[in-house]
Parts: sequence; structure tokens; C-alpha cells
Amino acid sequence: MFSKERIIVGLEVGTSKVCAVVGEVLEDGNLMIIGVGQAPSQGVRKGEIVDMDAAVQTIHTAVAEAEDNAGVEIHSVYTSVTGGHIRSFNNRGSVAVTNDDREITAEEVRSVLLNAKAVNIPMDHVVIHAIRQHFYVDGHDGITNPVGMLGAKLEADVHVIHGVRTRLQNTIRCVKQVPLDIENIAVSGFASALAVLTTEHQQLGAVVIDMGGGTTDFLVYRESTIQHSGAIAVGGDHITNDIAVGLKIPINRADQLKLEHGSVLVPDGEELITFKREVGLPDRQVSKQQLCRVMNLRVEETLTLIKRELEKHEMLDYLGAGVFITGGCARLRGLETLAGNIFGLPVHIGHSQTVGGPTSAIESPEYSTAIGLVRYALSTQRDQHQPPKRWEQFGKKFQEMVQKVRTLI
Repeated sequence: MFSKERIIVGLEVGTSKVCAVVGEVLEDGNLMIIGVGQAPSQGVRKGEIVDMDAAVQTIHTAVAEAEDNAGVEIHSVYTSVTGGHIRSFNNRGSVAVTNDDREITAEEVRSVLLNAKAVNIPMDHVVIHAIRQHFYVDGHDGITNPVGMLGAKLEADVHVIHGVRTRLQNTIRCVKQVPLDIENIAVSGFASALAVLTTEHQQLGAVVIDMGGGTTDFLVYRESTIQHSGAIAVGGDHITNDIAVGLKIPINRADQLKLEHGSVLVPDGEELITFKREVGLPDRQVSKQQLCRVMNLRVEETLTLIKRELEKHEMLDYLGAGVFITGGCARLRGLETLAGNIFGLPVHIGHSQTVGGPTSAIESPEYSTAIGLVRYALSTQRDQHQPPKRWEQFGKKFQEMVQKVRTLI
């Protein structure tokens, strides 16, 4: 039996699937995946809860499978959040160094980070992450640790990710009804990046695009710091729906065609795909070219939206490591080629490169978010040298949200 303190569980409540990944912290501090569990999602749409009871049952099923595979009992998890309401921006805070000797201490660092996190966001929003980027001492930039330096003014840049309070609470409340304790939450795109990118990738600059069933999350690293992130409420389910409408076939048949015959690259020749229908009805033929054209249009539109966002923030020229695509849609045929044509950069189909464990889990792009949650948990534990409860580090508003969530159950 594994020691409870050495076990970390990441839980992704996605539109297409609920996925639980169990990680063990080894003696050398590295992570080993020891069990996974998943179940087709019910009660989740575009990454958000729409039917609490159905979603609770699905989570329970996935967690039970992970428990059986790992041989552990799961009582608490780190869970992901996503949705079209997620927003982000960069912010700078500053404090005056008032010590007689002008030496910067840990207290000034805490103060400047709190100042940088004290941002104006909509009243119904709450800060999810405030991730440090760089410090400045009297205008000198690129400082990673200012403690011990001398200066009159300390500044800090942070990347702030925020979302609608109640929509985040719905996911939290749903997990708690399983019942499971929530150690912390993380935005899906942030978690996926932690799984997919190595330290070298982060330094060179990269964008991670997590294409799930209901949302597409993206996050940009530049010179080892997160510079931009976002979420689009479009995913694989929208491709399936487009196929169903365009070819006038049922949703389940459209999903089957997408997986078995589809590609985001449109073939030159004309080819017919034959599939059987219900008993008593004749076989049906559809054009493979038309199927692929429908898929191409939706995926090209989604990737082009992300490219325009990167151009708007002048990020494209700093992505030395290229584009990493993960999530369930990363398995679509031709995606690597199409994305390369759109971004004009090297494109990689991303899977976890930062943990050990079963090849089937690590090399599956659909597990990236849940594996990244385990990585995120380990990093917070290292920061505190104990099993973390880091709600307070998200700032006062996030503390208030958590307290309200705890009163909801």
C-alpha cells in the first residue's frame, strides 16, 4: 500500500470524458503515474457543468477505475477548470523599499506580488492564477530573485487568469458531492502545458493548444514565463455536430465517421464511404471529400483564431520551440500538417514528457491535462514542503470564493 502523502490525483472533468490520473512521488522527487481511470462525460457541456447529478456519477465512475488500477483509495484531487468565460492579462505591481539599508527582503517580495495581484476584474469574476513572470529593481529588468539586492523600488510582473465565480463554483461543488476534497484547481491549458513542455521548450518559447471536446485552451511560454493564455468554447464536439448537419446523419454516426475515416486535410480525389444503417434501411454512402472539408473548415477556423490572438499580442516571433497540440482532438488525421501551414512554425502532437509511468497513459494526448494537474500539485508541494492547501495564494477574492463553496455542500 502506498503512503498517502506520496499520492497525488489529477482530475479533469471534460466535455467528452472525465479522466483521473494517480501519481506517486518517488524518493528522488520525480513523479510516476501508477493508475488512470476515465469515463464518458455526462452532464458537461463546453467544459462546464450543466447537469450536476449526471456529472457526479461520471466522476465517481472514473475515480473508482483509477483507484482499482492504482491500488489506492482516493480522497482528494487537484481538478481542472475551463470554459469560454476564462480570461487573462499581464499586470505589474510596485512597492517602495523603505528599509534603512534599502535591502530587499522576502517581505517586500510578498508585498509586490500582492500588489500585482490586486487587479480590477469584473465583479462576478475571481482570480484563478496570478503567476509571477519577472521582477524589476529600480528599472533593472529580468530579475528572477530580488531578495538580498539593494534598491529603492521593487516591481513585479504577473500573468493573471480569472473566470466567472459561480461557473467555477459549479465544478468545485460537483467534485465535492462525489465526495472528494479539492486540494486546488488549475486552468486546463496551464495544466496541459506543464505536462507537455520541458524546461527547454519553455525557454525557447512555445504555444500549447489543448483541443478538447467542448473547448480549446491555449497558453504561451516565452523565455520560461507564461505570457498569454485563453480559452475558446469550440472543440471536437463542434466538429462532430458540423459533420452531422453537413452530411445529414445522426450524431453518433458522425462521430464514428470522424474517427474512422475523417481528416482535416481535404483529399483531391472523390471517394465514397459506405456505412450500414438501422435494420430495414439501405446502406448509406457519403463523400469522404465532403466529410474532410467540413472538418477542415472548423479546425482551420479554430487554429486561425488562436493565430490572430498571438499576432495581436506579438507572440509568434518568440515561439522557438513551435506549436504543441494536445487533447483528444490531437489525434485527428492531418492536424500536424494543417497547423504547420497555418502557423508557419514547427508543430508537435504533444503528450506528457515530464513524468514516468505506463506508455499508454503518457503517450496519449487526451491525458495531458490530468497528468499536468499532478505535475502542478507536485510543484506546489515543493514550494511549501508539505501537502498543499494553497487557496490563499490566489488572493483575497479567491479565498472568499472557497469559503462560499464550502458552505454550499
